[in-house]
Amino acid sequence: MFGIGTQELLIIVLIILILFGGKKIPELMKGLGKGVRSFKDGMNGIENEAKKEEKQDAEGKKD
Repeated sequence: MFGIGTQELLIIVLIILILFGGKKIPELMKGLGKGVRSFKDGMNGIENEAKKEEKQDAEGKKD
């Protein structure tokens, strides 16, 4: 996973736990999840618009 080994990942998790505390981590992960979901929705919207345009272009060339 991105060239990060198990030891490095554990150290990163430990540092995050020390900095933010155990109670804040679920809130941070929830915010991160919302951000990722929003990004995916935006990307899907762009893909759908591109497909609509391709379909309209293909229909326009048939006439």
